[in-house]
Amino acid sequence: MTDTAITGRERVRRAFAREPSDRFPIDLGAHFSTGISAFAYARLREHLGLDARPIRIVDPSQFLAWVDDDVLERFRCDVRILRAPWRATHAWAPRAGSSFQVPVTMQPEAQADGSWIVRQEGRRTRMPAGGFFFDGDWLGYEDRPWAEQAAALRDEADRLRASGAAVFLMQGVWAFFSDHPDWLMRAAEDPEAMAAENAKRCDEAIAHVGRLIDLLGDRVDIIDMNGDLGAQKAPLIGPRLYERVCKPFVARVVDFIHRNSGWKVFMHSCGSICPLLPHLADTGIDAINPVQVSAQGMDPSVLKERFGDRLLFWGGGCDTQRILGTASPDEVRANVRHLTGILGRDGGFVFTAVHNVMGDVPPQNIVAMYDEAYACGLERSSALV
Repeated sequence: MTDTAITGRERVRRAFAREPSDRFPIDLGAHFSTGISAFAYARLREHLGLDARPIRIVDPSQFLAWVDDDVLERFRCDVRILRAPWRATHAWAPRAGSSFQVPVTMQPEAQADGSWIVRQEGRRTRMPAGGFFFDGDWLGYEDRPWAEQAAALRDEADRLRASGAAVFLMQGVWAFFSDHPDWLMRAAEDPEAMAAENAKRCDEAIAHVGRLIDLLGDRVDIIDMNGDLGAQKAPLIGPRLYERVCKPFVARVVDFIHRNSGWKVFMHSCGSICPLLPHLADTGIDAINPVQVSAQGMDPSVLKERFGDRLLFWGGGCDTQRILGTASPDEVRANVRHLTGILGRDGGFVFTAVHNVMGDVPPQNIVAMYDEAYACGLERSSALV
């Protein structure tokens, strides 16, 4: 089969089904953990010789770029993010030589030390001088009523479906877990109360997802759930406590989605989470991301062997913590070849880096990563023929 023999949507479907395909699917920017810093994106476009069009920001907090079709096509990406475009934007230049399109509801204030602060109803977030993202409160910037957002979302879904790519609805559905110390303490001290809170939130989540299913139907292929369950060396919550206060509610939402749509459920959780993966698989989620292979206990060979028949690995294709930003292009290619050789075996894999491409990653390394991923996918498919 050639690269154009099947659509991106079909390629992703086959990956979930562990069916033969021409190669494994590739993603850049379909989720807020598979994206690219706007600063790195600007340099990447220049490196690729692409036009200097306005760079739109899809996630103001992490300051991720909305990846344009020309870049997605250059890297043969099979997935597109579904987000309603901002109602209106304005240009913001955080430093000389940079300008980005941010929502009009985001008004960064310059500080004497060169940093920028955004305030919102008593909350604030800050980008330090020379920084690449904001840190602080996670702020919201959408100011349209739901009816207007829904119409924009449906129109964008129709546009993306026509592209032939898999459509990823980035909604940030909460996975009934918080890494905030207060939440963790309350869950440990009074799990019954926390379970009761989560039960109420579960009803709200199901109602929300139900509206999305009614609105978008078969225009969508994947939806996300999010909750960072792990730190660098261990989970942030023990398996027994997770089973008690989180697992039943994740399972209810996933079951609702599967019974009422053809959507797949993508669970985002950073960190060392191997002890929790049996419970996550039990909930019925379809994919796990970002597959942080640099965290303790996250050996990709072990993960693939133990969970490869139950979970699709969406990520883990290049080590962003130790390789992508600091190694040479040849070392990046070697890392991609090693990791895809493990995670891409027997299907159940979508290629992307472990996490977002940071603002200081050289464009040569980004090109090396995605071109090597494409080559490895074709080679693995040919070896199976």
